[in-house]
Amino acid sequence: MSIALALVAAIVYGASDFLGGLASRRAATLAVVIWSQATGLVLLAIALPLFGGHAVPGDLLWGALCGVAGAVAIASLYRGLAIGTMGIVSPISAVLGASIPVFYGLIFRGEHPTVYATIGIVAALLAVVLVSAPGRGAQLLPAGIPEALLAGLGFGAYFIALAQTRAAAGMVPLLAARATSVVLLVAGGLAFGGLANVRLARPAFALVALCGALDVSANVLYVLAAHGGLLSLVAVLTSLYPAATVALAAIVLRERLGRVQWIGVVLALGGAAVISAGK
Repeated sequence: MSIALALVAAIVYGASDFLGGLASRRAATLAVVIWSQATGLVLLAIALPLFGGHAVPGDLLWGALCGVAGAVAIASLYRGLAIGTMGIVSPISAVLGASIPVFYGLIFRGEHPTVYATIGIVAALLAVVLVSAPGRGAQLLPAGIPEALLAGLGFGAYFIALAQTRAAAGMVPLLAARATSVVLLVAGGLAFGGLANVRLARPAFALVALCGALDVSANVLYVLAAHGGLLSLVAVLTSLYPAATVALAAIVLRERLGRVQWIGVVLALGGAAVISAGK
């Protein structure tokens, strides 16, 4: 079940990131992040009774740390998606976001995936690298790459911190994470740019609302998956979200990908299948 949840989370994450990047091309990036996170916060608070759970102070602390890492990660990612090529920025953030929890799970938690699952992990990580390969004539360091690297570090820390919470806490740590990120983002926006950084352009409202709803749904799916399976597997499967982002960018924005990048997309799907078979 955790494998299936992680795969669905990856698809939903990919769609959410695409919408967030698209909205950031129509409105200020920080405003998009703030309102998408706020939308998710409201929806999560409404749905919280459905999941139950009892959180102890440690769960709330890990949740708050998730919020700090998540705020940095999502703001960096949306900025990168807005100024760069989605088919490159998204995979680069994913390969870092996946690699950090994988090695953490192997080294510090003593996790031992099966041989087939390990092959799947390697294939998945290779896939996001191939998808991020620039095409012919492209710059060695395309626009948005620094933002993608920072986002990857943030996501890696986010996934690790969220996995430290107890399953008995339900979605309370996730609520703490989202509340922390909203407070930090609003405070930062007001401190460094005033209301201009917080106001959201009207044409972006629908995109931002849908983005926030999908993002919080993906987070819920990830929490359920992380509590039910190996962190090293769940994190890698979740990191396959660039396949959805790349596909949507190619269909909607007509972004052209090279042969190597398409091979990476196919390899990502194959890696997911191998991990599922070797769980």
